[in-house]
Amino acid sequence: MPFQQRWFLFPVLIFFLLIVSYDYGAAEANINVTGVGLIIDVNTRIGKEEKIAIEIAAQNYNTTSKTHKLSLYIKDSTIRVTSAAEEMIREKKVEVIIGMHTWQEAALVADIGGQAHVPVISFAAPAMTPPLMTLRWPFLIQMARNGSEQIKCIADIVNAYNWQRVVAIYEDEALGGDSGKSALLSEALQNVGSEIEYRLVLPPFSSLSDPAEIVREELVKLQNNTQSRVFIVLESSLAMVTHLFREAQKMGLVGRESVWIIPESITSLLDSMNKSVISSMEGALGIKTNYSEGSSDYNDFRTQFRTNFRNEYPEEANSDPGIFALRAYDSIRIIMEAIEKMSGNTSSPEMLLNKMLSSNFSGLSGKIHFEGRQLLDTSPILRIVNVVGKRYKEIDFWTPKFGFSMNPSMEKNDTTNTLAGPVIWPGNLNGTPKGWEMPTHAKPLKIGVPGRTTFEKFVKVEYREKPQKDNYTGFCIRIFDMALHLLGYDLPYEFHPYNGTYSDLVYHVYNKTYDAVIGDMTILADRLELVDFTLPYTESGLAMIVPTKSEGSPLMFMKPFTREMWLVTAAILMYTMLIVWFLEHQNSPEFSGPWKKQMSTALWFTFSSLFFAHREKIYSNLTRLVIIVWLCVVLILTSSYTANLSSMLTVQKLQPNITDIEWLKMNNLKIGCDGDSFVRKYLEKVIKFKPENIVNVSSEDLYPGEFKSNNISAAFLELPYEKVFINKYCKGYTATIHTNRFGGLGFVSTN
Repeated sequence: MPFQQRWFLFPVLIFFLLIVSYDYGAAEANINVTGVGLIIDVNTRIGKEEKIAIEIAAQNYNTTSKTHKLSLYIKDSTIRVTSAAEEMIREKKVEVIIGMHTWQEAALVADIGGQAHVPVISFAAPAMTPPLMTLRWPFLIQMARNGSEQIKCIADIVNAYNWQRVVAIYEDEALGGDSGKSALLSEALQNVGSEIEYRLVLPPFSSLSDPAEIVREELVKLQNNTQSRVFIVLESSLAMVTHLFREAQKMGLVGRESVWIIPESITSLLDSMNKSVISSMEGALGIKTNYSEGSSDYNDFRTQFRTNFRNEYPEEANSDPGIFALRAYDSIRIIMEAIEKMSGNTSSPEMLLNKMLSSNFSGLSGKIHFEGRQLLDTSPILRIVNVVGKRYKEIDFWTPKFGFSMNPSMEKNDTTNTLAGPVIWPGNLNGTPKGWEMPTHAKPLKIGVPGRTTFEKFVKVEYREKPQKDNYTGFCIRIFDMALHLLGYDLPYEFHPYNGTYSDLVYHVYNKTYDAVIGDMTILADRLELVDFTLPYTESGLAMIVPTKSEGSPLMFMKPFTREMWLVTAAILMYTMLIVWFLEHQNSPEFSGPWKKQMSTALWFTFSSLFFAHREKIYSNLTRLVIIVWLCVVLILTSSYTANLSSMLTVQKLQPNITDIEWLKMNNLKIGCDGDSFVRKYLEKVIKFKPENIVNVSSEDLYPGEFKSNNISAAFLELPYEKVFINKYCKGYTATIHTNRFGGLGFVSTN
């Protein structure tokens, strides 16, 4: 081509390039860039996963969208989160802030976001929603659930194996508190009949120079204060959990009869843990959120994630994404869809917030839908895993509605009340762990026994030269021996006599001096606040013992009939006598003669018919008729008299001298009771006896002497003691049972 023609084409090329550059510049001018701030700890596994996931989501969006772009700004959460948020809002002009793994941090950033009208997506949520939350933090969106489902799942596991007491462990957050999870767990356990016996609170890991030593000291305190071996880790950093399990394993707390349950924040990181750390957790149960791993979207994301994660963090052995990565990816998708929903160039922070809250899609982490600025999931599915060796296996699924099931679709007929298992427990225990420390011969169960008792039939201590050879007998000891026989395994124990009040003995169980008390301990409401009781082995109530007066007297034979009856009988006798005399004295020689003879014969004839047949001959038929009537009356009278007299002589009735408590108080009389029991306090506080009128009686054999010397007019005993006393002194005393009832007698154990 000639040079002139080439020169002619040069202006055409310049013109073409100008047009292309103009179109490109116009397109660049029409692209809206949204700044997104990310506050995470990039030095942790969770932070690393979230960073890669968010970068992938932003990169995918920037590649496909021609009108909008996302610009990411990352700040380390280990510095002051408030400073990081303010800097990104002021200098980087971010329109959304994402991150924060503790509720305290999220609340602080939400305060700043509310003032600057910048939406904040938090990866943390409070266990209990604060009042007026939407008014206090109007621009806060909670991407995480509050963990209440996880707490209910833990309570169902505890209930499935009938563990009564647990130990709650959590790492204190940098700003204090545990986000209310401890209170939620306590309530959930109460609903299934269990309770938190001990709370092990560990300081923030970042504040410790020697975390292993601190953990060891706290575990020693735990061993000295509780026998429960069901450990529930509510919340903790991975670094702290690593030290916790290592020290617990050294101290034998991760072994047979122990149970460990770890939260999702730890379970989701099992794949990325060092094998030695996982092996220290062998037998532990973990909880994870279930998410779909078979969708094409997940597979595409997983491929990108693994590639990017390996390139940026080659030191990490595991490159698979966890629930935290999926949740972070979905948080960017919320922003992306909100941006696309806003029409034209008109936008505002409030509009962006509303569009984000209107999100409704199935993300990688599950269903994304908000209600009250909180992530809503009507029926989350949790996975329960079991750490075995240096790995873990999934053993069951759980939902709040149906409970446990091996089927993730959660068909109702597939659900059960227990884990499908099988579970490999710590120490490779074959059966279900008891969940409490079994006493050993080196550390036997310390059992307190009342050393001095008023009624020795229940508990009696015979002291010997050596305390180890003291002899313990009585009804309560026999019940304990029979219960031990039914256990089916050896339970090392040792008795310790205690010569104090019963209330003090209960308190010594509360302060862990004794592990239990065997004896005649009354179950009372105030004692139940400190300790636990077994089921009562006998009833309990309050009875009043008083001396009796006998009905026996020299005139006992007169008692079968009343005075009126005797008078009527005498009148009938005299009347019959006169009729017989009137009818017979004219015809019968037996009734003739002097006046006195006639009267005495008639009287003798009538009276003797009470006992035997008369010998006098009767001539008048009318007299015979009168005698027949009289004999019928005699038969009735003798039968009634004999029956009444026999009853009186066979079962001699005893009557109390005193029958009314108010009469005792009104006359200012003294009463007796066992001074070591609660009865004295009950008589003072409830029945209102004056303290100076209450006499302490230390032995059942002293009561008769107190009565005879008139030191006391009545004695107040509990029903079991009343039965023993009346059985021994049945002839001179009687009992009046009142309506005052207590919980019965039982054995005491720690609460």
